[in-house]
Amino acid sequence: MSGGNLGRATGVALTGLTGHIVDVEADIGGGLPAFVLLGLPDASLGEARDRIRSAARNTGVGLSPRRITVNLQPASLPKRGSALDLAIVAAALSADGTMDAQDDTLYIGELGLDGMIRPVPGVLPAVLAGVQHGYRKFAVPRANLEEARLVTGAEVSGYRHLADVVAASGAPPETVRQLRWSSGISREAASRRPLAPRGTEREAVADYSDVRGQESARFALEVSAAGRHHVMLRGEPGAGKTMLAERLPTILPPLDDDEALEVTAVHSVEGREPVSRLIRQPPLVSPHHTATMAALVGGGSGIPRPGAASRAHRGVLFLDEAPEFRGGVLDALRQPLESGEMTVHRAAGAATFPARFQLVLAANLCPCGRSAPGGRDCECTPTARRRYLGRLSGPLLDRVDIQVAVPRVAPTYLASAPDPESSAQIRNRVSEARSRQDRRLRNVGLRTNGEIPSRLLRGELAPPAASLPKLDEAFRRGWLSARGYDRVIRLGWTIADLNRRDTPSLEDLDVALQLRQNQERTP
Repeated sequence: MSGGNLGRATGVALTGLTGHIVDVEADIGGGLPAFVLLGLPDASLGEARDRIRSAARNTGVGLSPRRITVNLQPASLPKRGSALDLAIVAAALSADGTMDAQDDTLYIGELGLDGMIRPVPGVLPAVLAGVQHGYRKFAVPRANLEEARLVTGAEVSGYRHLADVVAASGAPPETVRQLRWSSGISREAASRRPLAPRGTEREAVADYSDVRGQESARFALEVSAAGRHHVMLRGEPGAGKTMLAERLPTILPPLDDDEALEVTAVHSVEGREPVSRLIRQPPLVSPHHTATMAALVGGGSGIPRPGAASRAHRGVLFLDEAPEFRGGVLDALRQPLESGEMTVHRAAGAATFPARFQLVLAANLCPCGRSAPGGRDCECTPTARRRYLGRLSGPLLDRVDIQVAVPRVAPTYLASAPDPESSAQIRNRVSEARSRQDRRLRNVGLRTNGEIPSRLLRGELAPPAASLPKLDEAFRRGWLSARGYDRVIRLGWTIADLNRRDTPSLEDLDVALQLRQNQERTP
C-alpha cells in the first residue's frame, strides 16, 4: 500500500528451494533523478532498474522522474534473478499513486521492456514458501499459472502484461484509460489467448519385458527398487547393463503427493521450462561421464543451482561407465548417499537441495571392456585393470548395497528364453513390499528399508540371532565393514518383504550377503 511518497509490495527470493519473503519499499524523494536499488541484488536483479523504467513507460504509466530508492528487506539476504521485477514495479507505482499494491498479495515475475510479464524459474517453491508464511494471494506470469496452482491453498492470478496488474489493483479510472497493452494484445485478446505449450512428464516407453536373460541382475534391481538400495552393475560391453538400469524407474511405484511436490519443486528451480502438473513418475537422470562437480552435485557462480543428484531426487541417478568419471566428482556423492540432501556452499551463500536418490553405477571389467570369464582378446595388464576399477573409491563402494555381475547372454538362449516379466508385474511386487515397509516404519518417520538407521537395526528391527551366523563370520574375516554389515541387514529386510515374511530369515540374509559380495544367484 502507498503512503505519501512511500510504496510497498511483497515478493519472494529463493535460496536453493528455500523461499524468503522480501518486503520491497520504494521511496520517491528529492535530488537528482536516479533509480537506486538496495538490498544485495545480484547483476541480473540490478539490471531491473532499466527493465522497470522501460516497462512502465511502454505501459503508459511511466515512473516518476524524481529519485526513486528501492530497498529489498531483509537487506542482509543475497537476492538473485529477475523474479522480483514485478514486486519492485508494484512498489514504485504504488509510491506515486498510480496503483495500489495489495498487502496480502505476493508479486512474482520478470518484466520485458514492452511491459510483458515473462515466466521465471522457481515459481512452485516460491508460492509454497508464501503459503507457509501465511500468504494466500499471488500474482504470477501467465505462463507460470498452472505451476503456481499446484500449491494447495494458493489463490493465484496469472498476468501477461504489466497493464493487467495495474488495472487489477484498483487503479484510478483515468490511469486505466491511459494503459497500453504492448505488441497489439488487448486485455480481451490476452484473456482468450491459450497458454504456451507446456512440457509434460516423459512417458515410460521402456519395459523390463525388453530384457531377456539376466535373471540375477533383474532380481537384484527388483530388490533395489523395493527397498531403495544402491546398485553396482559390472560386466562387459553389450551385456545389458545400461538397458537394465534405464528401466529401473519403470518398476518404482508412482510418487505420492508429498514426494511429487518435492520433485516438481526441484525441476521448477532448474527453470528449463514452466511445469504444468506434478511429476508422478520417478525421474531418471544419467549425466555424461565428463560432467563437472557443479553439474553433478550442484553449484555455479553466485547462489548455487541444483545438480544431477538433486534432479534425481526420489528417482534414479544412473552413472554409466562410472570409472570414467573423475574421482573427486564421484566422492562428492558420499554426502547425499548418507543424508539424502546436498548442501553447496558459495561466497554468495549456501543452498540445500533434496537428493534422496537411488544410485546405479555401471562399469566394465577393464578399460578395453573385453575382459570376461571366457576371455576375449583382452590386452589390459593387471595393473591397468586395478587402476581402472580403483577410480571408484572404497568409501563410495562401501555405500553401494548391491554389487552384481552382468555376464554375456548366449544368442541361443536369447532365441529360446521364455517371455520375461513386464515392468508392471514387477512393480506390483515392489509396491506390495513398499506397503509392508510403510506399515512397519511409519511410526519412526521412515518409508523404506534403505533409510533405516543403525540404532534401529540394533534394537527393535534387529533380525533373529539365529539368522546372523554367516553375516557375523563375514564381518570377522574382514569381508564386511560395519557399514556393510548394516547394509546387508537392510537388504535382508527388503528380501523378507518381497517374500512376505515378517522378519528376515537365515535364507533372506544369505541372499542379501550374496548380493552385497557380488556373487551370482540363480532364482
